[in-house]
Amino acid sequence: MVKIEKVTQVTLEILEAMLRLVPQLTNSSPPPTPDELDALLESECANLFIAREAASGLIAGMATLVLYRGPTGLRGYMEDVVVDEAARGQGIGEALTKACLEAARKAGATQVGLTSHPGRVAANVLYRKMGFEQRNTNVYRYVFKKSRG
Repeated sequence: MVKIEKVTQVTLEILEAMLRLVPQLTNSSPPPTPDELDALLESECANLFIAREAASGLIAGMATLVLYRGPTGLRGYMEDVVVDEAARGQGIGEALTKACLEAARKAGATQVGLTSHPGRVAANVLYRKMGFEQRNTNVYRYVFKKSRG
């Protein structure tokens, strides 16, 4: 079993979980600093969810739901979904995704989007199983270069 919680404040436990989970998600972005995490939690459009293993209470995963309004309505976007390698295959990713979808539905969003690397086979199977439809689109990213100074 797993318990999903919406994070409302920065704690040492949350920071330690970020240090463990973010590197399992990406090697191109470092875990957030306490100030960055605080800014995320203070944002009106961002919702950070964590998953706790029921037996141990250990934080085993996280997901962020971003809600934004455009000319065509309120939309949601899931970001930085990761389940600890040691806890995968136990329904934690599904529970986190359900929490994000429910929060988006309650807020009045008309849809929720996400991207997932093709190499994340289990995640892609999960998203399709949960009703996400793969879109035929190009995804682009512009990365701002950090100045040295």
